[in-house]
Amino acid sequence: MKLKVGDTVIVITGKHKGKTGKLAKINKKKNAVIVEKVNLQTKFVKKTASAPGQKIEKEGYIDVSNVMIICPKTNKPSRIGKRVLKDGTRERYAKVSGERLS
Repeated sequence: MKLKVGDTVIVITGKHKGKTGKLAKINKKKNAVIVEKVNLQTKFVKKTASAPGQKIEKEGYIDVSNVMIICPKTNKPSRIGKRVLKDGTRERYAKVSGERLS
């Protein structure tokens, strides 16, 4: 998986298509990611003797194939490539513009 936590991504398919956000969590076993403020799910918690009932909203997982990274130069969705520099270090880059990704 070429994505990293903190990358800015856009959802390309599904009911949240077009929404953008930062990656909050990556689950490699499920091959899924959590994007901040996208795919909000509501959970109702029953009241107990010590705490009142409440409604909790949290982000749900999105399959990694449904998101693409946003190129920092062009602000368009892009695939990610990897290249080896002359000094031997590797870097990620956006294939749309060739811009280096952090």
